[in-house]
Amino acid sequence: MKLSLYQLDAFTDRLFAGNPAAVVPLEQWLPDELMQQIAAENNLAETAFYVPTENGFHIRWFTPTTEVELCGHATLAAAYVIFEVLGHESKDVIFDSLSGQLRVLRNGEWLTLDFPADQFQVTVSPPALNESISSAAPLEVYKGKTDYLVVLDSEAEVRELSPDIIILSTVPARGIIVTAPGDEVDFVSRFFAPQSGIDEDPVTGSAHTTLVPYWAKRLDKTQLEARQLSRRGGYLRCELNGDRVCISGQVRLYLKGEIETE
Repeated sequence: MKLSLYQLDAFTDRLFAGNPAAVVPLEQWLPDELMQQIAAENNLAETAFYVPTENGFHIRWFTPTTEVELCGHATLAAAYVIFEVLGHESKDVIFDSLSGQLRVLRNGEWLTLDFPADQFQVTVSPPALNESISSAAPLEVYKGKTDYLVVLDSEAEVRELSPDIIILSTVPARGIIVTAPGDEVDFVSRFFAPQSGIDEDPVTGSAHTTLVPYWAKRLDKTQLEARQLSRRGGYLRCELNGDRVCISGQVRLYLKGEIETE
């Protein structure tokens, strides 16, 4: 059996930047073990698999080690494949997922994710989190559905942060979001998820379901520009719309291929 495989760079307008994702379109679901093996073989932050449904598509996301409930950049990449490679003519794509219904809208070269906003609250930072980022002085720490949000004072602190990944991997969460006001955009961030097999994610759409509500309230504005300060880097346009977060980015196709399965 041969499967189509696409690799794309999301949240960027150029190749070799943003967050790479693999997309595997399916007619019906493969065994979970096989999808996990494919994701491990791809060795990217996420591989997205989708199957057609009556109303759109059902999407699932796998890191090299586990299935996750929500992934922004691989959803953006999957929508790009559906729109630009497979010729989907509608202005939007509807995905069913473990996080409910997700919508992606097309506006020229920009694709917009419509995701549920995270619910988060102030919390006491776990000792392992404090120890792993001992060089920084968090102003606030919050806990959302799956991640911790650590607020620092400046973009420079976020950019220069070098956490102890081994210690950080013991923090009970999907990952750790670190953020601060941006020098040229509204806010900047980085995302560390060794618990999910990703030491640092290049650009994390799902983390912005926490970041956008936080910064919208702090800056008293609903439309925000953001950069993720990984080595590859990424740029996002964001909007808080009630209990939904709209996250816009561009995508570039890197390769098309085929997977040989037994």
